[in-house]
Amino acid sequence: MKVAIDVSPLQTGHKVRGVGFYLEHLKSSLVNYFPENEYIFFNTGDKLPNKVDLVHFPYFEPFFLALPLYKRYKTVVTVHDLTPIVFPNLFPRGFKGQLKWQMQRFSLKQANAIITDSKNSKGDILKYVGAKENKVNVVYLAAGEEFRVLEGGKWKMEVRKKYNLPEKFVLYVGDVTPNKNLPRLLNAIKAANIPLVLVGKAFVSEFDKTNLWNRDLVRVHQQIDEFKTENSNLITVLGFVTQEDLVSLYNTATVSILPSFYEGFGLPVLEAQACGSPVITTKEASLLEVGGNSVYYIDPFNYEKMAEGIKEVFEDEKLQKEFQEKGLENVKRFSWKKTAQETIDVYKSV
Repeated sequence: MKVAIDVSPLQTGHKVRGVGFYLEHLKSSLVNYFPENEYIFFNTGDKLPNKVDLVHFPYFEPFFLALPLYKRYKTVVTVHDLTPIVFPNLFPRGFKGQLKWQMQRFSLKQANAIITDSKNSKGDILKYVGAKENKVNVVYLAAGEEFRVLEGGKWKMEVRKKYNLPEKFVLYVGDVTPNKNLPRLLNAIKAANIPLVLVGKAFVSEFDKTNLWNRDLVRVHQQIDEFKTENSNLITVLGFVTQEDLVSLYNTATVSILPSFYEGFGLPVLEAQACGSPVITTKEASLLEVGGNSVYYIDPFNYEKMAEGIKEVFEDEKLQKEFQEKGLENVKRFSWKKTAQETIDVYKSV
């Protein structure tokens, strides 16, 4: 089987986001576990050979014309989530955005198969795209093998010194889009009076303050400034960190948190658990699918209740141990070999 895979997102800012992680691990897993196939990795604009069995577009954005309007080959499209479509008030699209969405929606419906990260996302695709149920395939992701429990050594002392970390802290890793629920998390941290470490490029990058999609980013920066004004040491902003340091941070954190009210999957949950970190998250969207009974759940819409939940886990070592053990068991349900196998199964189905 000759498969062409669009790797264009690796040339953009998506390289350091979840899409980039997915694409890098999908590439290596397909090549390692299914070398009998021929894989052609191409960028938008590249000319493809005439004899290709199918083309896989591993990323879909409603307001960006990434899919061809008319297809020359059998196509498989990965849709990680439809966040901007599910929450139009948080992600205003305008006239041009609406037009692009209609074009992308048309192209997506023409695909021979759609891959998505969760049952929740499949439901959204059926509802908002109108795709046929038998075309939409749920293929779970997994934490990379690099996310693991580290043995004792100097690494913990070194990472604490490098980033000037508090003795105990809550760790958040991710973006600052509205669905991530960061303003409420910061309010909860203030109410609980517990240190929080923030990891993610968005926390330190320049951004357009006039773009309505960045409203939460503006608010989060204001909140962080307020913490500084009050001479509070509760918030530590690290921005982007290397993968090696990220693994060390997960291993060092007292607890990790993903307070989102919507996720297509929720990869940070599994990354944290693979490193032995107890996890706090919510039951919204796909997170219940991913977390099962292995995480501590909080209400994402009430910062006072969030604060109570964070405080309970943060101060209870027995509870931390319980969710650490459950988390390490939970990650065994997911693997990149399984993801690759199920992706190949979709390829064969078209």
